[in-house]
Amino acid sequence: MKSVLDSAFRNYGRVLEVDTGDFIKTMKAKAPIKDGVVYEPSDKSLEILPLFETMKNEVYGGLDIEFGFCSGYNDKLNAVEYHRSSEIDITATDLILMLGRQQDIDYADNTYDTSNIEMFFVPEGTAVELYATTLHYAPCRKNNEEFRCGVILPKNTNLPLAVKMTSLDGENRLLFAVNKWLIGHAESGLEKCGGYIGLSGKNIQC
Repeated sequence: MKSVLDSAFRNYGRVLEVDTGDFIKTMKAKAPIKDGVVYEPSDKSLEILPLFETMKNEVYGGLDIEFGFCSGYNDKLNAVEYHRSSEIDITATDLILMLGRQQDIDYADNTYDTSNIEMFFVPEGTAVELYATTLHYAPCRKNNEEFRCGVILPKNTNLPLAVKMTSLDGENRLLFAVNKWLIGHAESGLEKCGGYIGLSGKNIQC
């Protein structure tokens, strides 16, 4: 286990110096998640915070963005995803991110070896930028406690695709939602909702 404060994290992203106090209060006021993982791409209670405007103007350079959250219980990798843009994760609890590099995907058959994954501890109140080439998925916590994480992306990312792909060749097979390419593990069950199964190796556990 490494920390996002270690130099090894520079391969995947960077830590942002921003005030996360109001964000933490807002996230901790939300009702507990009963089970599983909940993801909301856009949340009004987060998008009215001053932090939203800071991220829009200073981190994304004026792009339209969405500020949502991912919370719940998870202790396995299950899949990796990537975007054509950086993702900002802000922690309202301590959590662990399991990260890899898009460069290690074998696009000949759209597979990825999970032995390349590295785990990073992210302390509560930390904001990190995950670069566009960084593979990631749902965070986790030790002992499968509830995690709470804010997620900022360009607007409409992760929403359902409005148009079906005319070809499912190559990387197109991985396109799972708007601005979201995904590779699942056989244990994840993601094939039931159209996810591509291409992770080889262990379904890594926190």
